[in-house]
Amino acid sequence: MTTVGKIAFSVLGVAAIAGGVVGARRWSQRDLVTVQTSLVTHQDLAAVVTASGEIKPKNYINLGANAMGPLTEIYVKEGDRVRKNQVVARIENTQADADVAAQKATIASAEADSAAAEAGIKAQDDAITTQQATDDRYNNELMRAKDYLDRYEQMYKEKLVAKQDYDQKKADYESAMASVRENEARLAQAKSQRTQSVAQLTSAQRRVTQAQAALTRLANVLARFDVVAPLDGVVTDLPVRVGETVVQGVQNSAGSTIMTIADMSLITAEVDVDETDVVSVQLGQTAEVSIEAMPNRTFTGKVIQIGDTAIVRSSGLAASQSATSTQEAKDFKVVVALDHPPDEIRPGLSATAKITTAVRQSALAIPIQALTVRTKGDLEEQPQNTDTNKPMDPAEEKARREEVQGVFVVKGDHAEFHKVETGIAGASDIEVLSGLEPNDVIVTGSYKAIRSMKNNARVKVDNSTAAVVDTKS
Repeated sequence: MTTVGKIAFSVLGVAAIAGGVVGARRWSQRDLVTVQTSLVTHQDLAAVVTASGEIKPKNYINLGANAMGPLTEIYVKEGDRVRKNQVVARIENTQADADVAAQKATIASAEADSAAAEAGIKAQDDAITTQQATDDRYNNELMRAKDYLDRYEQMYKEKLVAKQDYDQKKADYESAMASVRENEARLAQAKSQRTQSVAQLTSAQRRVTQAQAALTRLANVLARFDVVAPLDGVVTDLPVRVGETVVQGVQNSAGSTIMTIADMSLITAEVDVDETDVVSVQLGQTAEVSIEAMPNRTFTGKVIQIGDTAIVRSSGLAASQSATSTQEAKDFKVVVALDHPPDEIRPGLSATAKITTAVRQSALAIPIQALTVRTKGDLEEQPQNTDTNKPMDPAEEKARREEVQGVFVVKGDHAEFHKVETGIAGASDIEVLSGLEPNDVIVTGSYKAIRSMKNNARVKVDNSTAAVVDTKS
């Protein structure tokens, strides 16, 4: 063999050996999975529910018209602050005002009649007193005439006085008795007249009371033409102008809305929380609220109200009132009270609330992407002599299909599936309650590897930057 042939043969031999080594290596790594890993560590976790909504005052009132007529005065403008019981607008009230004035005059007349009746009773009381004194005087005169008559009668029997004198004393006595009877009749008449006057006074007083009641009713009617603020607040909506005619509400028909007054002492963010998250929201939980109109600022608050009625997301109606399918996504209204709202805040601004539903200090945690699900059948090793044509027991088949949540723990060059129980979930990590120990090495990527990896699969750890970037992409 020539020298050139020997060299060529040597080169071919080396190439064959190299190819065999490479092929053997590839054959040995045919089931090797490249993964990224991280350690199970302790860290602080916070579960947060994020929901969107708008800024609203806790209490606001739409002031409607309580009377019909054109608006003659509007004393405020949108954005003005008003006080409770302040008159903010007025409806034309000429007839109602005239009715009140006429009724006041009626009351004055009735009160004058009552006063005259009282004065008449006082005069009659004085007359009765005088008549009573006269009656006492006539009674005294009658007693004296009786004494004279008795004395003259005795003297007449003893023949000491003339019959003419006796007859005179008897006539004086009868005259005094007639005077007493006449005066008693006058006294009785005066008392009867007083009783009648008392009845007239009572009637006059009742007429006054009746007129005052009528004035109260008319004054209430007149007051309905004044639009009064029921609370301290800010005018947030003023849809009417002076001269427009407003009407009061009747059955099944709403009245005209004159303005809306909002109590800005308690500002809230009313947000819609998804039905899957609302079960973890509780009263008193803290929240961070961001307002789109105020970028780069965050406001703190607390949950003060959680709705009990589901709201269909597509229509905004309560689920019990919606005619659409009950399978639609639903939200629940949650109200967050802001601790220190800024002065420039306005109702209706779009807001986002991040409600902290749970906090764990130094919790055992893993990245959420490390979690995966396998069925019990995937985790069990199949015996080599199993007859695949033999029908499986239904209960056993159901048990094999039961899903198990867990992670892959790296042991040497293999990854073992460990069942784990989880607690609260943070932004990127989740709490582990059981199944792992601190510093366990778990598989965190790639997503494709975690999704398809078998239990006890051979793995190759590659935590290089390029691998991590490739996993995320």
